[in-house]
Amino acid sequence: MKIRVRARRAMVALLVGCLLLPQMLWAEEAIDESPNEWAMAGDLLVARPIGVVLTVGGAAVWLVSLPFTLLAGNASEAAGTLIGGPVETTFMRCLGCRNPGYSGKDAAAIKRMNERNAEDAGS
Repeated sequence: MKIRVRARRAMVALLVGCLLLPQMLWAEEAIDESPNEWAMAGDLLVARPIGVVLTVGGAAVWLVSLPFTLLAGNASEAAGTLIGGPVETTFMRCLGCRNPGYSGKDAAAIKRMNERNAEDAGS
């Protein structure tokens, strides 16, 4: 009887592991920092407006909770979570990208263009 229970638990654990493995592999592929035009359009028309609403709503919730968070001593942590997170994901990522933060692609392109212009002017 105990052998059946152990075997059944081992089979369930193996099955769960087999089901989770492809999801982890797909999640690794899902990160794409070169979005296509549909991802950019969807981001502009759907995700960014939702992000603005979440930012304004988070600011309102933070303002209402401010007396309590000041007494508890974690007002900056609450502001970072309720306001900073939505601001970062709404305004600090490229259009269509999933990961917040500046990619520096534009700065690198401008630097290359300036270097080419300087070489052309020097020739």
